[in-house]
Amino acid sequence: MSFEQASELIRNALTVALIISAPLLLIGLAVGVIVALLQAVTQIQEQALSFVPKIIAMVVAAIVLLPWMGQRLVIYAQQLWLR
Repeated sequence: MSFEQASELIRNALTVALIISAPLLLIGLAVGVIVALLQAVTQIQEQALSFVPKIIAMVVAAIVLLPWMGQRLVIYAQQLWLR
C-alpha cells in the first residue's frame, strides 16, 4: 500500500465519521443553545436542566438517524472492500 492510498483511506474514514456524527452534534448544539436562552430569560441556573434535554434529544435523534447512519457505514465498508 502506498502512502497516497493510505492517506486516502484515512481521509475517507474521517470524512465518513464527520458526516455520521454531524447531525447528532448539531442537534445537541441547538438544544443546548435553546436551553441556555431559556435559562437566561428565566434566570434559572439549574445544572441538570441543561444536560437532561440535550441527552434526551440526542438519544431520540440517534434512534431516528440510526438507519441512515448504518446505511452510510455499509456503503463505506462496501467501497473499502471493493478496493
